[in-house]
Amino acid sequence: MTSSSSPSQDTKRFAHAYPEGLRADALMEEDVAWSHEIDGERDGDQFDRSERAALRRVAGLSTELEDVTEVEYRQLRLERVVLVGVWTSGTVQDADNSLAELAALAETAGALVLDGVIQRRDKPDAATYIGSGKAGELRDIVLETGADTVICDGELSPGQLIHLEDVVKVKVIDRTALILDIFAQHAKSREGKAQVALAQMQYMLPRLRGWGQSLSRQMGGGKGGGLATRGPGETKIETDRRRIREKMAKMRREIAEMKTGRDVQRQVRRRNKVPSVAIAGYTNAGKSSLLNRLTGAGVLVENALFATLDPTVRRAETPSGRLYTLADTVGFVRHLPHHLVEAFRSTMEEVGDADLILHVVDGSHPNPEEQLLAVREVIRDVGATGVPEIVVINKADAADPLTLQRLLRVEKRSIAVSARTGQGIAELLGLIDNELPRPSVEIEALVPYTHGKLVARAHTEGEVISEEHTAEGTLLKARVHEELAADLAPYVPAQAR
Repeated sequence: MTSSSSPSQDTKRFAHAYPEGLRADALMEEDVAWSHEIDGERDGDQFDRSERAALRRVAGLSTELEDVTEVEYRQLRLERVVLVGVWTSGTVQDADNSLAELAALAETAGALVLDGVIQRRDKPDAATYIGSGKAGELRDIVLETGADTVICDGELSPGQLIHLEDVVKVKVIDRTALILDIFAQHAKSREGKAQVALAQMQYMLPRLRGWGQSLSRQMGGGKGGGLATRGPGETKIETDRRRIREKMAKMRREIAEMKTGRDVQRQVRRRNKVPSVAIAGYTNAGKSSLLNRLTGAGVLVENALFATLDPTVRRAETPSGRLYTLADTVGFVRHLPHHLVEAFRSTMEEVGDADLILHVVDGSHPNPEEQLLAVREVIRDVGATGVPEIVVINKADAADPLTLQRLLRVEKRSIAVSARTGQGIAELLGLIDNELPRPSVEIEALVPYTHGKLVARAHTEGEVISEEHTAEGTLLKARVHEELAADLAPYVPAQAR
């Protein structure tokens, strides 16, 4: 980041030498084309890649007039954008990293980043976010670059949004709107789309604006109808707000119904005594790559933020033969919008109900500790602080050795791996095997061959220590849960009781 032309000014601008847009090098790996020969072994079949890359019709490219209140939260078809941040605390490097992350989010949404400015303030301006004088300077930058959108690195109040748009004369959006748009583009499942739609409506409701006919009133409904029109009726914008609230209530009911199906699946896993492991971490830290490396799930892996949103649950097996489920969850980010945390709460419960969390952090990031703090804040919000955690430092092949040593020293239960090369994967599997909860009862039983189902249950629900086939039946020594131990009790030899 370079200083502006006047040394006395407290606004700082990014270097202007990137005609193809600002790449967030602090977050993104080297941007290379994906190929089956190079990446296929690491990332699996990539079932969604062809669909993501296919031609798609752009909705809304029509000259037909629409009511402005119906499209107030329109899809962000960003083209040329200028980024604006307010630096209130931390170092200059922290401010640069924050704006670099915003640039990566903008590029993921399909924008071309032309410029970025950061202003040093104690707190954002209540009226225009950056102050009236700096808003005028921002207008000059917009005219100079030919940008059509300004993106602010924070959540703007409705008043700040209106006042800043009045000054810069182009569309202004904030970090929350940008993340919501990315989620809307990438959500695929019915539940994911419903959760994103709910979050969008929660964000849109206080930001509805109206003018002209939007502020005209319906005729009052006096007694008896007809000519009785006393009193002003609802304005159109009030009607829109009421309809949005009704849609939100309907969406919450639908999400609650879909949550029931997810709860039933969890109950089946609990009944079958199958341990569960949840992969959580910062967006683009390599969670999907790790899932593919561990299970061959074939989940989409892309060098972009929030490339995968819908949770994926796969069956896996420890080196000792114990079965468990591995769930990939939505990625987190600094200042994750509260609307998204609430809307995706049912999905994030996969983390809270897990027996073990694999907390994936990007070891090549300039400030991985900040990623750890941001993810743990969301984990705390969903009530999963009591779940055991293993910190998986991914991208060890590209990380600074000193950074790896620092993280391994600070995080006591941590391991360095590389989903790209396979480094440390075998050790991680062994660590998962040791950390997963083990059955509480150790039992030795001579199971008749006519009751082979009990032996099969010992393999799927417990941990078989030894197994020997004799003339009388299967001599089984295993660690099992209390329910299975009660079923095996009649076959325990007398001398072993």
